[in-house]
Amino acid sequence: MKLVRDFIPEIIEEDSKWCLTRKVHGPDEHMVMLKEKIYEEAQEFIENPSYEEAADMLEVVKAFCYLNNLEFEAVLGAAQKKQEERGGFYRGIILQSVGNP
Repeated sequence: MKLVRDFIPEIIEEDSKWCLTRKVHGPDEHMVMLKEKIYEEAQEFIENPSYEEAADMLEVVKAFCYLNNLEFEAVLGAAQKKQEERGGFYRGIILQSVGNP
């Protein structure tokens, strides 16, 4: 049992197969299933870095935003602002400790 994209049942049936589905029992279960899905998609991306796997991770993030009443475009704007102010994660910098002089 796992969360799948909205059109997957129709795609399965178009292939002359059947499937048993149900809907989540409210937003709490939906969040639990999305948490499981983001781990699954991240693992798939790690094993096969590709546009398709990156798109799957992004779709899960969009669903998280939807369930939390966050506008995805505003999230993208916040990400851009953070990157401009604090950078991204491209240089591989590891913070080992922080202290006072």
